[in-house]
Amino acid sequence: MSTGFITKIVNAFTSHEGSLIADPNCFRTIYVASDIWAGFGWGSIIYLAAMMGINQELYEAASIDGAGKFRQMWHVTLPGITPTIIIMFILAVGNLMGVGWEKAFLLQTPLTYETSDIISTFVYRKGFQDMDYGYSTAVGLFNSIINCMLIIIANAISRKFSETSLW
Repeated sequence: MSTGFITKIVNAFTSHEGSLIADPNCFRTIYVASDIWAGFGWGSIIYLAAMMGINQELYEAASIDGAGKFRQMWHVTLPGITPTIIIMFILAVGNLMGVGWEKAFLLQTPLTYETSDIISTFVYRKGFQDMDYGYSTAVGLFNSIINCMLIIIANAISRKFSETSLW
């Protein structure tokens, strides 16, 4: 059986044998780890761009006032990127129900259906494989309504704790 580098490492150091992608117990770990890995670069770019927008004179003033690197981060950097943090939080809540169905669909195997089935793959399967368009549409609409409510709640929370919100 052909396995990847990470599977060989996991098999060498644990009692796990076989392919990780075919193991229902490993699906969530693989999905979350790949999502963190994929989003890490994007988040880094966004937050670095926000930090570049902070006026350097604020750091100089904090340094003259005796603030160390941690105090500068806490009192200059963090307040400077708070609007970006809030917007990224709202966007993350907006993606909460979407969960990236493409990745879940592509990582699914018949062995992992019970673990890997999410609302989006369920809607796809009901609509296109079972040809139950009405039920599929109803579930998709319910998902959209819940997602919209979550975004409104996240926006209200951000408006309550800061002056940054989507609308």
